[in-house]
Amino acid sequence: MRVSGGLRLDEIVARLGGVLEGDGSVVVSQVGSLLSAGEGSIAFLANPKYRQQLQETRATAVIVPPKFSCATALPRIICPNAYAYYARVVALLHPPRRRRPGVCPGAVVNSAVPASASIGEHAVIGEGVSIGENVIVHPGCVIGDGVAIGDDSLLYPNVVVYDDCVIGKRAIIHAGAIIGSDGFGFAKEGEHWVKIPQIGRVVIGDDVEIGANTSIDRGALDDTVIGDGVKLDNQIQIGHNVTIGDHAAMAGCVGIAGSTSIGRRCTVGGAGMIIGHLHLADDVHVSAGSMVTRNLPRPGQYTSIFPLEAHQEWLHNAAQIKRLSRLAERVAELEKKLELTERTF
Repeated sequence: MRVSGGLRLDEIVARLGGVLEGDGSVVVSQVGSLLSAGEGSIAFLANPKYRQQLQETRATAVIVPPKFSCATALPRIICPNAYAYYARVVALLHPPRRRRPGVCPGAVVNSAVPASASIGEHAVIGEGVSIGENVIVHPGCVIGDGVAIGDDSLLYPNVVVYDDCVIGKRAIIHAGAIIGSDGFGFAKEGEHWVKIPQIGRVVIGDDVEIGANTSIDRGALDDTVIGDGVKLDNQIQIGHNVTIGDHAAMAGCVGIAGSTSIGRRCTVGGAGMIIGHLHLADDVHVSAGSMVTRNLPRPGQYTSIFPLEAHQEWLHNAAQIKRLSRLAERVAELEKKLELTERTF
């Protein structure tokens, strides 16, 4: 959905702030990259390495940080964080489509629903469910008994929320996500596994976004907790009793084992893996593909990736790594002998 007719630059600045230089009456109706933008589009420069593209762009206007305000003659909006400003402009020009309020035929609703909410076709709402104002539940969603969903939240098709879970305000949960499934809890008894009932909940804060087909397990005893402002990409697995601090962000295919505590503002790159019962401090950043196997008590960037190389070279280097412990022992022995020799002389 696009704003009909677009918006003037001075209208955008009036809504979003920033400094306008050039003709504020220019109208833009689309956002594009510096290379792809054409007439009627606004582009942005967030990375200095694309400065040359600023000279070549065919955009009608641009968003630039202050240090590049003199690098173009185009009408421009100046903002320290051009990338974040671009995101807000996209939201202005492309507001989300809203479903019509009300309960669609075919939905099964066993709880009171406010008139402002929208419940899609074939959705199922259990008993004792609390649904806030302006909540949108798309077709095929299943909301279990005792669930609470805060105001202005949006659940895309086929989201499943198990019994008693809590979702805060303004949540966005994408298609196929599962909230509150059982954690992986089993006790060994002889050669058999005895299932441990998972009696905790999932409690999700405000302004959280959860990607498609992401699964968040309910707690075994205590709750699994996702803090305010957390952003989770697609196909992430969050184990039982995990806690994730406010404003953390994780890319696709991350896996977090049970009872791990992750601090505020942490980030985990795609396919990062974190084993269970660990603690990551605030402002820890885990590189893509890394395996975290110990506590990280101090903020900073952490990486555990062996660099990519040709397979035969990798085999050779892996063999050398296996020999390092023996080499270290030999070096230690030689150092002792050298120390004795020096004492003799």
